[in-house]
Amino acid sequence: MAKMVELKELAQAAQRDYDSEIVAGLVNNEIRDLQSEVDADSVISFIELNSSWGWRIYRRTLLFIMFTAVHELYPSAEVVVQFSANKGLFCELQQFNGGLNEYELRRIEARMREIVSEDLPIVKMKMGKDQAVQIFKKSRQIEKANLVASLKMDKVSLYQCGDFYDYLYGVMIGHTGSMERFAMDFEAGGILLRIPDMDTEGHVRERLPQPKLSQILAESKEWAAAVQCNFVPDLNRINRHGDISELIRVSEALQEKRISQIADHIADNKGNLRLILIAGPSSSGKTSFAQRLRVQLRANRLVPVSISLDDYYVDREKTPKKANGEYDFEALEAIDLELFNQHLLALLAGEEIIIPRYNFLTGLREWDESRHMSVTRNQPIIVEGIHGLNERLSEYVPHSRKFKIYISALTQLNIDAHNRISTTDARLIRRLVRDYQFRGFGALKTLKQWASVREGEEKNIFPYQEEANVMFNSALIYELGVLKHYAQPLLQAIPQDIPEHANAKRLLDILQYFDDITAEDDIPNNSILREFIGKSVFFK
Repeated sequence: MAKMVELKELAQAAQRDYDSEIVAGLVNNEIRDLQSEVDADSVISFIELNSSWGWRIYRRTLLFIMFTAVHELYPSAEVVVQFSANKGLFCELQQFNGGLNEYELRRIEARMREIVSEDLPIVKMKMGKDQAVQIFKKSRQIEKANLVASLKMDKVSLYQCGDFYDYLYGVMIGHTGSMERFAMDFEAGGILLRIPDMDTEGHVRERLPQPKLSQILAESKEWAAAVQCNFVPDLNRINRHGDISELIRVSEALQEKRISQIADHIADNKGNLRLILIAGPSSSGKTSFAQRLRVQLRANRLVPVSISLDDYYVDREKTPKKANGEYDFEALEAIDLELFNQHLLALLAGEEIIIPRYNFLTGLREWDESRHMSVTRNQPIIVEGIHGLNERLSEYVPHSRKFKIYISALTQLNIDAHNRISTTDARLIRRLVRDYQFRGFGALKTLKQWASVREGEEKNIFPYQEEANVMFNSALIYELGVLKHYAQPLLQAIPQDIPEHANAKRLLDILQYFDDITAEDDIPNNSILREFIGKSVFFK
């Protein structure tokens, strides 16, 4: 029998080879906390704090410390982790008498810093599922009790600090003493928690007000509460009780209503709003949204036309390059901004233009006299692309003539009060499914590309999202229950002996909480979700 050894001992011996604290282990490409016992013959490496995985673990541990502090100070209150905004994580305190104020927030922060200074152990405890359910019922964490009760396993791992227990779907640092880097702000009756990340080189994130993003996220959460579907166990309950078809119809109707409102606004201001610019990160459903908006504009007696930014690429030899020497087709400078703006101004002035065509094989721009174009006053121009919100893309066109729309899949469903599903993970699951269904890519290729995709989003999209006139949330509250059926086998096929297995396992851990939703016939053929699972009326 192979010798078992505590991962913490191996980490202590290896620490001298790392620049920052080792916070977890990678055992056969699965993330394990340092309290784990492992087979000494396993393939073992370590995760240090100053890494994308490390800061994710740091944030989870800091949240646990905040939950512990709130439990000690205000036993009847419940922290609900809501969403990422303003470069922090927004959390609400529910069942809190009179609502949170600045004084109480500073009490919580002071107790958190005391817990850090005391360097208390955070102990992982393995116990029977029934025992864990009773612990959570006793502490009135009912949705967490329901979540644990639904798991298809006999034993679960809980973390304990003092007399506080929690179930978190990921590993944590085993002590509180290294968790001093954080800041807390009072915001909208809740807490904005800010920590370092890879982009800040270990410094706490500066607060960046994002009122439009915060508003659309809050509205999404309010709607989830209105249909009594705040957490995954709520969705599973609705599915098991046979009410999922109704939830699908209401979810889709809500999106259709929102698109209709946007179209109505454009139509009411058709004399001014002649250029519609749509942008958003990968797998937000931009193409389906643009098509549905076009239909709604037609219902308002407008006849929208589209221009593809791909046709305005500069010749390949003029395309900017990345540091590794590859062409950077996502750079704004890859577009002939001068020509694009001249054509926009000409069209808005009622003139006719010849649309170029970019030849992706030769890397050269081509001209075809048959590709002439002009527009009338009832023909708004729709431009969809990653740079849509960047003012430089259309800087010659006056602000009063433009309407900018930001679209993203802003997840409104939490696993439970303490475990959120990030928008980034929801989009990645969408992309995994779409890449396999329609692009012939396996999950491995998508996972390998994701870091580069995210880098482009951070550079070209997210800095400009508050420039939007309106934001549209393309997330559907039921979608992960549908996507699970498609994504799970793709992720399970990722071999354990490659680094991408760790990310695949993390996504599988999220999907395990969802019951399969099989009522696909109830999903309309113009749904944004159809862009990813198929049978969309907009994609032949």
